[in-house]
Amino acid sequence: MTEHRPQEDHIFELLQSLNKGIGPKFERCAGISPSRLRLLQELFQVDEISQISLQKAIDIDAAAITRHLKGLEEDGVITRRNNPADNRVTLVSLTQKGREKIVSYRKEKNQFINGLLTDFDEQDRIALIDLLTRIQHNIGSL
Repeated sequence: MTEHRPQEDHIFELLQSLNKGIGPKFERCAGISPSRLRLLQELFQVDEISQISLQKAIDIDAAAITRHLKGLEEDGVITRRNNPADNRVTLVSLTQKGREKIVSYRKEKNQFINGLLTDFDEQDRIALIDLLTRIQHNIGSL
């Protein structure tokens, strides 16, 4: 029988709560979901990219990327077109509106992060990065 460890239970509950709460709170503050912002940031780095390459770059499933891109296209921040050399490939790029909006989204993201890390000094932030990186590494090992 495994020993009951309330400290580990509490850590797990806190991590679950953070995971559940950070996305919706960020979206309310920034006006965009973390996933869509990540997508736009990736697109900001390139002129045009295939949908499949974009999907792999941000590590998201095919249905989710299609859903996100459809919404972003409806908002006028991205365009999609078939690759003339291969109609099976969809190419994605930011519109001018998308390039302008990402600037404001980045400001909102910075304000959100600063709010999350209020009262964390530099040593706290470095320790937090180290601890979260170790947890992420451990998840990969499970």
